Amino acid sequence: METATLCELPQVFQPVTFRIKQASETWEHRDAHALRRAVFCVEQGVFVGDDRDVIDEHARLLVACTSVAGECDQVIGTVRIHEAEPGVWWGSRLAVHPSFRHVGRIGATLIRLAVCTANAQGAQTFWAQVQSQNVPLFRRLNWTPVQEDVLHGRPHTLMQADLGYYPACEQPEWGFLTHAVHQHGARP
Repeated sequence: METATLCELPQVFQPVTFRIKQASETWEHRDAHALRRAVFCVEQGVFVGDDRDVIDEHARLLVACTSVAGECDQVIGTVRIHEAEPGVWWGSRLAVHPSFRHVGRIGATLIRLAVCTANAQGAQTFWAQVQSQNVPLFRRLNWTPVQEDVLHGRPHTLMQADLGYYPACEQPEWGFLTHAVHQHGARP
């Protein structure tokens, strides 16, 4: 007897919804740090062994997760933010898993939540040292280049966010949802 196919479904699950939020679970922190190590230590070779520093002791960690039924399932992106002095905020260690760099605007949404969260905390300025290849993304998101630098042996650009473009996000633990958008803007 031959088995009838009831419907044609893709053999590989690909999430179509992503949740970007402040990390709240132990596993989210653990997996975000593992992703940073994979990107900054293994893939890019910027750091040896681990990329953590003293900023991690007081920074807020934001994560992008695949979302199943509205719940976070797997960390696929991260960024940290911190207040260096009253009103002066910094974003750093933006990392997105290679498989998700061109799906769902993950990096852009992490940047948006970072600045919106700081804005809700009274940010007067928001800065980031951006790797040169990412400057066009930040420009599209209303950031202004200020100065070119070399950090960790790589070209970076000091950039400042236009805070007027980013409304305050009072509850970053809820964050934002974004959807997968593939080449040419088509959803799967």
